[in-house]
Order: sequence, then structure tokens, then C-alpha cells
Amino acid sequence: MRIGKNNYIQQLQLHNEDALIYVIETYAGLLKSVIRKHLYKVPDKVDECLNDVLLSIWKHMDSFDESKNTFPNWAAAIARYKAIDYLRKYQQELQQVNIEDIVVPKEDTMLEKLLEQEISEEIQALMSCMSKKDRELFWKIYVEEKTMEEVSRETGMKRAAIYNHLSRGKRRMRKQYLKKGEA
Repeated sequence: MRIGKNNYIQQLQLHNEDALIYVIETYAGLLKSVIRKHLYKVPDKVDECLNDVLLSIWKHMDSFDESKNTFPNWAAAIARYKAIDYLRKYQQELQQVNIEDIVVPKEDTMLEKLLEQEISEEIQALMSCMSKKDRELFWKIYVEEKTMEEVSRETGMKRAAIYNHLSRGKRRMRKQYLKKGEA
């Protein structure tokens, strides 16, 4: 039987391995990007987490309900929660490391601080074309990595307004960046 977009869900529910291969070929990029977003601190765990996500999809396919959600959204939610679990597990491992066992060379920290300062200056230069409110929203969303809901609660702005400010700011940054590249 040929697996395609019209029958892969039913075949997954019947535990057809070809359907799982179709899911990997079609949605692995989406799932990996969701996982990478949360596991950016531990990139070596991304593939392991992806394997766990695929196993979880395989095992729990009978709980998927097409009337409640689309398959890509459902699979992405599984990926998100698995990645968060991995991050928690990784953070627990870090907390168990003895601080006395860690040796940090001074040159690396100096270089790190210089790089952070240079990156910060670049970000400030790029964001200089934005209004103060747009800069604050950008900072909260992209640097502090707060959710839209958190920023909405903090600022009292609606999500749509925040999206508009971010979009407008991105447009201004692109224009400024392109002008800078021409000069």
C-alpha cells in the first residue's frame, strides 16, 4: 500500500512502519525545529529527543483526534513537551556537578565577555531604528524569550498589537541592515 497525505494517519494508527517513515520524511524538519528551540543549550540531545518524539507518536497514535487538532500541530506539541522534559533532565544533571570540579580559564571568559559586548552593541545598533516601545517588545520576546502571553500581561497590549509592533520593527531592521550593507 502506498502511504500519502490522505492515509498516513490511519496507517499510523494501524502501526504501519511505512507511515512512520512518511511522517519522518514529511515532518522531521518541523519536529527538529521545535526541539532545537528548546534544546539550544544542549544541541547534542536534539537527535535523541527526536527519536523519543517519534516513538511517542508511534505509541500514542490512538489518542490522536483529527476533529480536535491537525497532525502537525499535535506532533509539534509532543515535540515541545519532550524537549522541555529533556531540558529539565539536563538542568538536573548540571545542578549535580560539583563546582570545584569545573575549571574555567580566564582567557575564555575574557573573550566571551568581549564577544557578548560586541553582539550587544550590534543588537543595539540594529534596534536603534525602532521606537522605544518596539525595542522593549523585541527585547522581551527575542532576548528574554518570554511568551506572547507573558508580554501581553506585562504590557497590557493585545497579542495582535504585539505582533504588529514586532513586524513593523523587523521591517525597519531589514531596511537598516540592507542600507548598512550597501554603504
